Amino acid sequence: MARLNGQQIRELATAIVAQNPGGIRYRALLERIKAENPETPENTISGNIWDLEKTCSAYVSKPSRGLYVPANAGSSETPVMVVDTQQAALAGIKVRESDFYEPFAEWLKTDLDEVTDVAPLGGAAMKTKWGTPDVVGVYKPLAANLIKFPLEIVSAEIKIDPLQPVVAFGQSAAYRLFSAKSYVAMPTTVTEEDQSRLESLCMLFGVGLVLFDLDVSNPRFSIRVRAQRFQPDMFFVNEFAERLKLHDPRVFEKLFR
Repeated sequence: MARLNGQQIRELATAIVAQNPGGIRYRALLERIKAENPETPENTISGNIWDLEKTCSAYVSKPSRGLYVPANAGSSETPVMVVDTQQAALAGIKVRESDFYEPFAEWLKTDLDEVTDVAPLGGAAMKTKWGTPDVVGVYKPLAANLIKFPLEIVSAEIKIDPLQPVVAFGQSAAYRLFSAKSYVAMPTTVTEEDQSRLESLCMLFGVGLVLFDLDVSNPRFSIRVRAQRFQPDMFFVNEFAERLKLHDPRVFEKLFR
């Protein structure tokens, strides 16, 4: 197979971008072109696609770092959403956010090792306009710890709607009032553009980001951004503890005793 010239590389790149309305990242685009044209040097490919949003601005735009989308992707009134085989497999199956509370709580404790005790909450059961974390846990000293340390609350917001990243981030950020760490979990069906923006927001504000598959039997949670530790406002820490104790004394005892 003959080597591609610069014009051919850009034409192929724009065609690939057009096939991905949800966006395609620079590295994935480069690997796709390289796989289809192994005789073309990687440096040649890279040199012709790194500024594709400028050289082919009529066809490609770059809404965030390293992400290419079709130039007309935002012109439709219908939101663009990545559709994959996972969604097709779930067609007709009703999946609820609450189905992922227990699995995420277990993953937060055993895989991520962020908490020593954890419990699912969810909904608006605690009756506050600032919401209720879907999952709340605590990291506290154990009897075996020689050096004791203050208890820390870790909260998480889980969304299964890929079109709600801003809502999910806002809620998880609000939990920092009473939490030392806060996480937001979004499905892998979120668009590449939204994922990129959400990832940048999480890094800026210290909120953790987790992605997962909409498969209740195997969500495959994966960490994208680790939550940073902050000192919460102790007034709101106690307010949250009081509300939790009134709402569910059993969970309160499990976490704070």
